[in-house]
Amino acid sequence: MKVSIITVAFNSARTIEKTIQSVLSQSYPEIEYIVIDGGSTDGTLEIIQRYEDCIAVWISEPDTGMYDAMNKGIAKASGEVIGILNSDDVYMSDRSVSKLMGLMQKEQVDVVFADLILVDPIKTDKPVRYYDSSYFKPSRFRWGWMPAHPTVFVKKTLYALVGPFATDYQIAADYEMLIRILFTQKASYAYLPKPIVRMRVGGASTANWQRNWVLNQEIVKACKDNGIYTNLAMLLLKIPAKLWGARFTRKSRLAALNHHPD
Repeated sequence: MKVSIITVAFNSARTIEKTIQSVLSQSYPEIEYIVIDGGSTDGTLEIIQRYEDCIAVWISEPDTGMYDAMNKGIAKASGEVIGILNSDDVYMSDRSVSKLMGLMQKEQVDVVFADLILVDPIKTDKPVRYYDSSYFKPSRFRWGWMPAHPTVFVKKTLYALVGPFATDYQIAADYEMLIRILFTQKASYAYLPKPIVRMRVGGASTANWQRNWVLNQEIVKACKDNGIYTNLAMLLLKIPAKLWGARFTRKSRLAALNHHPD
């Protein structure tokens, strides 16, 4: 199956080249790479143009935020499967996409996802937390659990079915989208128990406690908008598990330190 990978960016000159290189290095043979820029002024465009012969589609124009940009990318995608890798994330090996697509084809499912590693924004070989997507089940949306979004690959037919990302969310539109796909539509899914993405902390959902407060408020809204009961107190119950992830188990620490896991 042809895979469309979408990167959205805005003033990402410090990080986007590594993201582009990680996509272009993938061994999977049928990748359409799409880059949607929000009108950067910091040198991002010059980096994109450096690789434009290897990028199927790229545009740079003002948008209303990253979820508007994601919607533009999905609209331009011609692949049967769509993955979204933000401009400060990288795939951990050149086989990351092949692993996910192999699982999707083997299990004959509509959605696949895996684990990721959150790293220091400067020293990207320094792991900060292991995001273990095995905790996720659709019934746990009410408790604040979701698969690691940068690892999620979705058949495009599902996006056509559920509609675009909701642009009235600042941070949690990906959470709300996955509720529509995995809870409301009950899409079939499979989990790959490996880390495949390295994500810098300090992005929209991991920047500071104020952003996390907004995130949790938006998760409550996302659940309410889709008929799932939750509240802030229920969401806070996942904090001990997140703190445990920050400590790292022996297995996850070894995986985090391995730049090219099999």
